[in-house]
Amino acid sequence: MQNQKQRKVEFGDFQTPVSLAREICSLIAQTGFCPVSVLEPNCGTGSFLKASLETFPDVSRVLGFEINSQYVAQALQTVAHSFPRAHVEVYQADFFSTNWSEIIRALPDPILVIGNPPWVTNAVLGALGSSNVPAKSNLDNLCGIDARTGKSNFDISEWMIRKNVEWLNGKHGVLAMLCKTTVARKTLLYAWQHELRIGSASLYNLDAKEYFGVSVDACLLLIRSDPNGHSKECQVFPSLRAQQPDNTFSLQDGRLVADVKSYQKWKNIIGKGFQSWRSGIKHDCSKVFELKIESGKFVNGLGESVEIEPEMLFPLLKSSDLVARRYPHRRIIVPQRTMSDDPSRLRLDAPKAWNYLTKHTCFLEKRKSSIYKNRPIFSIFGVGPYTFAPWKVAISGLYKKLEFVKVMPFQGLPVVLDDTCYFFPCKSEEECNFLYELVMSDPAREFWSALIFWDTKRPITAQLLNLLDLIALARVLGKESDVVRALAERQLIGYTEVAYQRCLFSEEVSEYGDEPVVNGLKLPAA
Repeated sequence: MQNQKQRKVEFGDFQTPVSLAREICSLIAQTGFCPVSVLEPNCGTGSFLKASLETFPDVSRVLGFEINSQYVAQALQTVAHSFPRAHVEVYQADFFSTNWSEIIRALPDPILVIGNPPWVTNAVLGALGSSNVPAKSNLDNLCGIDARTGKSNFDISEWMIRKNVEWLNGKHGVLAMLCKTTVARKTLLYAWQHELRIGSASLYNLDAKEYFGVSVDACLLLIRSDPNGHSKECQVFPSLRAQQPDNTFSLQDGRLVADVKSYQKWKNIIGKGFQSWRSGIKHDCSKVFELKIESGKFVNGLGESVEIEPEMLFPLLKSSDLVARRYPHRRIIVPQRTMSDDPSRLRLDAPKAWNYLTKHTCFLEKRKSSIYKNRPIFSIFGVGPYTFAPWKVAISGLYKKLEFVKVMPFQGLPVVLDDTCYFFPCKSEEECNFLYELVMSDPAREFWSALIFWDTKRPITAQLLNLLDLIALARVLGKESDVVRALAERQLIGYTEVAYQRCLFSEEVSEYGDEPVVNGLKLPAA
């Protein structure tokens, strides 16, 4: 039992039930596709091999590959002596070191590439020290910090399925893969952006809990390869048995669009190159950096009473706080004011903070993200002049709602957010109120909704928010003004040090004094 659990963790090993494999093959047959060759690159115990042989009478060549020698034996037993008309071969092989191009060239068209590749990410495998991974690479050529943080993490199945689609490019064939829905969309985006020859694509939602006992948005991805294909849209069906699609997503103007109709209606308010929306502070060590107030004292996540210089502490809001409309009930230690700051200055400027952080170095050294490599031990990220803007319009990146929140100074200090949140820095209450009105308007929400896939882990991102041109939106709403022009200028130049110096929040405290206001609601002070 333990070995089976370990395989699920390390290899993303979820064997396909034969009943599900048969249902999928039956669905493929209903499309009119009749393969001559069947290839399963990760065949496991042979469910898809068996179902393919049962379903497609014209199959003459069947190839299965599997890294687990025990599964190879089981797969051979599954298909042994049952299908004499077809030439069936099953080999033990490592996907990442197999010459697939040579194998594909030897198979007659039309080809069915089918399977259920591992449901696990490279980050999980790396943490386990597993060797069952592709050669290290930056999958999507990400730049800078994106290449070193969560955006560079990818599912092993995505890497595999991309290769599958590339093998079929220019041939007559069908790719049928069970995978996470996010993986399916990323695979199609890759194929469309690289002009791979696709005749059609469809996605069938699947109850992963029912078949595999896991809570994840999963699907069957069907891609028909055609030497003359130019399709860049995908129909989405609610289930394997559905006769009609629920909706269609596609590639529009180089980007993946969830709602084509809304996108076409509002694409005139797209901007380019904006960096005004920011993510909050990233520290990866809440037990040390985040403090609660208990009986009038600051207490860290280790239960220790903490004394820190007041100028090092700022009110903190997280995603859950934004959604619940809570006032700040935590403080966060901010040892830097910019990304280039050297936190070692604390030794002289804030000795209490220096001694506290030094005492907890062992926790800081355990932070696994590569962004901390070769950085001072107290380093944090996502911090700059924008962090300390007195007013902000913010939104959770995790919750599945386009619900913005106005954030004002709290007890004379700017409120900062953690890296699960995104925010637009504002200089004044007037700017904040005006921006809130803009982003909560129907055109803005319809525009963003057209681009959001709500089943993703983090459906709302800074990249998404920064696509909206505030000037264009204000023009649509008939709300052009000096305030929106100031906000739009910040979209172009970012929240610079010069802008920060103009934003001395001590002169910007609300009429409600030290009592926080969220979306116009007056809340009690902490």
